[in-house]
Amino acid sequence: MTLDSRSPLPQQDPEVADWLLREDRRQAATLTLIASENHCSAAVREACQSRITDKYAEGYPGKRYYGGCEIADAIEVLAQKRALQLFAGAEEANVQPHSGTTANVAALLALAGPGGRIVGMALKAGGHLSHGHDKSHTGQVFAARQYGVRPEDGRVDLDEVRKVCQEHQPKVLIAGGSSYSRNLDYAAFAAIAREVGAVLMADVAHPAGLMAAGVVPSPIGIADVVTMTTHKTLRGPRGGMILAKKAFAKAINSAVFPGGQGGPLMHQIAGKAVAFGEALRPPFRDYQQKVKDNAAWLAQCLLARGLDIVSGGTDNHIVLVDLQKTEVTGQQVEERALAAGLSVNKNAVPGDPRPPMVTSGLRLGTAAVTTRGMGRTEMEVIADVITGLVRGQDPERFRASIAALGEQFRLP
Repeated sequence: MTLDSRSPLPQQDPEVADWLLREDRRQAATLTLIASENHCSAAVREACQSRITDKYAEGYPGKRYYGGCEIADAIEVLAQKRALQLFAGAEEANVQPHSGTTANVAALLALAGPGGRIVGMALKAGGHLSHGHDKSHTGQVFAARQYGVRPEDGRVDLDEVRKVCQEHQPKVLIAGGSSYSRNLDYAAFAAIAREVGAVLMADVAHPAGLMAAGVVPSPIGIADVVTMTTHKTLRGPRGGMILAKKAFAKAINSAVFPGGQGGPLMHQIAGKAVAFGEALRPPFRDYQQKVKDNAAWLAQCLLARGLDIVSGGTDNHIVLVDLQKTEVTGQQVEERALAAGLSVNKNAVPGDPRPPMVTSGLRLGTAAVTTRGMGRTEMEVIADVITGLVRGQDPERFRASIAALGEQFRLP
């Protein structure tokens, strides 16, 4: 954020202005390795702070509940059009969800209905809260069962998925995760869904950008419904999106509005349109390939330094470090990393005996540092720092090298 002499914020509310400037400095001086974060472009940020934030636009293009929505209609239609270009083969796009979780809740209500049976990946196996965890509304509103991963290799056990589905007879089978670092066999999930008469919903919140660029397999054309966020690898503003086959679009649109949301955040939808436009350009594919390559190299470097990686590596932007054989917790390493200038997050690993606020794992992601232009050499530096922190070295020892990287590779 830049506050120049024309900005009214420092004069009108110096306290908020100061906090925002501090956040700007924090991001500039810290390397973000949180897999669910990225740095969007200045153009996306400009769209998100536009005057259209004032416009109430309940409903959908051409069918609003308020007048004066002609510009909102044009922007939303543009975002939808670009989304369908980006994810070729998708039939309908709803760009209104405020987040990935609201997208999931809306889709599940449309597909399963209140009390409907769903099956998703367990949180500790790499799934997401909104896939039926008992602390989530999805575990309270729906009759949820969950599948896991094989303990020997950390990969989805399709035999277990089939068994759980045969026992539970779900209306919706969810394929996707929040800390799962391997590609999923969407065709196999679709076959299981068909066997039990379920709809297949793929949650690609994390790898959406990689899929849009064609560097990892996509569920488009295989899954009946695909949900995602727009702010992770897709590198857009915070928000969600749902892509659906035409047969499910009407129910999903109704579940988003009026079902779960009121007026859409039109400034965020404008930002989504900008981000989708950026993603349609050739440099985006090069960027996503670098994200994937950096994650693979980071995983190799950590393995070479003696750390354990769940599943032995990664196919996407996520590297999940298993700390169970060490003397530290995920929480401890997260705190040490922040002191060294790295922003990471503690994370459960398969079979984790520790509670969610402690954990035995560390989730790393390469999307944000790749946006800043980092490559293999910088991944090696980061691997050295992470390994040193796990082994108890003083975080201050690494601050200078991390600060130097932050200075060399500036925020967009």
